[in-house]
Amino acid sequence: MATDLPILDQVNLVVADMEATVSFYRLLGLEIPDTDPAWQAHHRSAAVPGGLDLDFDSMVFARQWNTGSAGASAGSTVLGFKLPSRDAVDEVYQRVVGAGHPGQQEPYDTFWGSRYAIVEDPDGNPVGLMSPPDPARRTMPQPPASPGP
Repeated sequence: MATDLPILDQVNLVVADMEATVSFYRLLGLEIPDTDPAWQAHHRSAAVPGGLDLDFDSMVFARQWNTGSAGASAGSTVLGFKLPSRDAVDEVYQRVVGAGHPGQQEPYDTFWGSRYAIVEDPDGNPVGLMSPPDPARRTMPQPPASPGP
Protein backbone atom coordinates (compact mmCIF):
# COMPACT_ATOMS: atom_id res chain seq x y z
CA MET A 1 0.00 0.00 0.00
CA ALA A 2 2.75 2.49 0.90
CA THR A 3 4.21 2.23 -2.61
CA ASP A 4 0.82 3.28 -4.03
CA LEU A 5 0.82 6.64 -2.22
CA PRO A 6 0.44 9.59 -4.59
CA ILE A 7 3.50 11.85 -4.93
CA LEU A 8 3.02 15.55 -5.72
CA ASP A 9 4.98 16.12 -8.92
CA GLN A 10 2.95 18.46 -11.15
CA VAL A 11 1.25 21.83 -11.15
CA ASN A 12 -0.89 22.92 -14.12
CA LEU A 13 -1.72 26.58 -14.42
CA VAL A 14 -4.68 27.40 -16.67
CA VAL A 15 -3.87 30.69 -18.36
CA ALA A 16 -5.72 33.29 -20.43
CA ASP A 17 -2.71 34.58 -22.39
CA MET A 18 0.00 32.01 -23.02
CA GLU A 19 2.60 34.43 -24.37
CA ALA A 20 2.16 36.84 -21.45
CA THR A 21 2.43 33.92 -19.02
CA VAL A 22 5.55 32.54 -20.69
CA SER A 23 7.15 36.01 -20.71
CA PHE A 24 6.34 36.49 -17.00
CA TYR A 25 7.78 33.14 -15.89
CA ARG A 26 10.84 33.59 -18.10
CA LEU A 27 11.45 36.87 -16.22
CA LEU A 28 11.57 34.77 -13.06
CA GLY A 29 14.28 32.63 -14.64
CA LEU A 30 12.30 29.58 -15.73
CA GLU A 31 13.36 27.83 -18.91
CA ILE A 32 10.29 27.41 -21.10
CA PRO A 33 11.21 26.06 -24.51
CA ASP A 34 9.26 26.93 -27.62
CA THR A 35 7.25 24.02 -29.02
CA ASP A 36 5.38 23.05 -32.15
CA PRO A 37 3.73 26.28 -33.38
CA ALA A 38 0.32 24.57 -33.48
CA TRP A 39 0.60 23.94 -29.72
CA GLN A 40 2.46 27.01 -28.42
CA ALA A 41 -0.75 28.91 -27.68
CA HIS A 42 -2.19 25.93 -25.77
CA HIS A 43 0.53 24.10 -23.82
CA ARG A 44 4.01 24.85 -22.51
CA SER A 45 6.15 23.21 -19.86
CA ALA A 46 8.78 24.85 -17.68
CA ALA A 47 12.01 23.14 -16.68
CA VAL A 48 11.94 23.18 -12.88
CA PRO A 49 14.73 21.68 -10.75
CA GLY A 50 13.79 18.93 -8.34
CA GLY A 51 11.47 16.92 -10.56
CA LEU A 52 8.33 19.10 -10.33
CA ASP A 53 6.49 19.54 -13.62
CA LEU A 54 5.11 23.06 -14.13
CA ASP A 55 2.76 23.16 -17.10
CA PHE A 56 0.80 26.04 -18.58
CA ASP A 57 -2.41 25.22 -20.45
CA SER A 58 -4.88 27.42 -22.30
CA MET A 59 -8.45 27.44 -21.05
CA VAL A 60 -9.65 25.65 -24.18
CA PHE A 61 -6.99 22.94 -23.88
CA ALA A 62 -7.69 22.43 -20.16
CA ARG A 63 -11.32 21.73 -21.02
CA GLN A 64 -10.11 19.03 -23.44
CA TRP A 65 -8.17 17.04 -20.82
CA ASN A 66 -10.57 17.76 -17.93
CA THR A 67 -14.01 17.29 -19.41
CA GLY A 68 -15.53 17.17 -15.92
CA SER A 69 -14.52 20.69 -14.99
CA ALA A 70 -17.24 23.28 -14.65
CA GLY A 71 -15.30 25.23 -17.25
CA ALA A 72 -11.61 25.85 -16.81
CA SER A 73 -10.85 29.51 -16.42
CA ALA A 74 -7.69 31.53 -16.22
CA GLY A 75 -6.22 31.24 -12.78
CA SER A 76 -7.28 27.62 -12.38
CA THR A 77 -4.65 25.29 -10.98
CA VAL A 78 -4.47 21.51 -10.97
CA LEU A 79 -2.15 19.82 -8.47
CA GLY A 80 -0.81 16.65 -10.04
CA PHE A 81 0.07 13.48 -8.14
CA LYS A 82 1.96 10.67 -9.82
CA LEU A 83 1.04 7.09 -9.07
CA PRO A 84 3.05 3.96 -9.82
CA SER A 85 0.55 2.26 -12.14
CA ARG A 86 -2.61 2.57 -14.19
CA ASP A 87 -4.45 0.40 -11.64
CA ALA A 88 -3.31 2.67 -8.81
CA VAL A 89 -5.00 5.65 -10.53
CA ASP A 90 -8.31 3.78 -10.59
CA GLU A 91 -7.89 2.57 -6.99
CA VAL A 92 -7.03 6.00 -5.54
CA TYR A 93 -9.82 7.67 -7.55
CA GLN A 94 -12.37 5.17 -6.18
CA ARG A 95 -11.03 5.57 -2.63
CA VAL A 96 -11.27 9.39 -2.74
CA VAL A 97 -14.69 9.50 -4.44
CA GLY A 98 -15.91 6.72 -2.14
CA ALA A 99 -14.98 8.93 0.82
CA GLY A 100 -17.41 11.57 -0.47
CA HIS A 101 -15.13 13.88 -2.47
CA PRO A 102 -16.31 14.87 -5.95
CA GLY A 103 -14.68 13.46 -9.05
CA GLN A 104 -14.22 15.95 -11.90
CA GLN A 105 -12.76 13.52 -14.44
CA GLU A 106 -13.21 9.77 -14.13
CA PRO A 107 -10.10 7.70 -14.91
CA TYR A 108 -9.39 7.41 -18.62
CA ASP A 109 -6.53 6.64 -20.99
CA THR A 110 -5.03 9.90 -22.18
CA PHE A 111 -3.54 10.82 -25.53
CA TRP A 112 -0.14 11.23 -23.83
CA GLY A 113 -0.24 7.58 -22.75
CA SER A 114 -1.07 7.84 -19.03
CA ARG A 115 -4.09 6.78 -17.03
CA TYR A 116 -5.49 10.02 -15.58
CA ALA A 117 -8.28 11.18 -13.30
CA ILE A 118 -9.18 14.36 -11.40
CA VAL A 119 -10.80 14.63 -7.97
CA GLU A 120 -11.63 17.70 -5.90
CA ASP A 121 -10.21 18.56 -2.50
CA PRO A 122 -12.57 19.88 0.22
CA ASP A 123 -12.28 23.44 -1.19
CA GLY A 124 -13.05 22.34 -4.74
CA ASN A 125 -9.45 22.50 -6.00
CA PRO A 126 -8.77 20.00 -8.79
CA VAL A 127 -6.23 17.28 -7.96
CA GLY A 128 -4.91 15.15 -10.83
CA LEU A 129 -3.97 11.48 -10.44
CA MET A 130 -1.62 10.17 -13.14
CA SER A 131 0.17 6.94 -13.97
CA PRO A 132 3.50 6.84 -15.78
CA PRO A 133 2.99 7.25 -19.52
CA ASP A 134 3.02 4.15 -21.70
CA PRO A 135 4.53 5.10 -25.08
CA ALA A 136 2.52 2.33 -26.78
CA ARG A 137 -0.71 4.09 -25.73
CA ARG A 138 0.20 7.56 -27.00
CA THR A 139 -1.84 9.22 -29.73
CA MET A 140 -1.60 12.70 -31.22
CA PRO A 141 -4.70 14.83 -30.63
CA GLN A 142 -5.66 17.74 -32.81
CA PRO A 143 -4.72 21.11 -31.32
CA PRO A 144 -7.77 22.78 -29.80
CA ALA A 145 -9.57 25.28 -31.97
CA SER A 146 -8.87 28.79 -30.81
CA PRO A 147 -11.97 30.60 -29.61
CA GLY A 148 -13.27 33.35 -31.83
CA PRO A 149 -13.38 37.02 -30.88
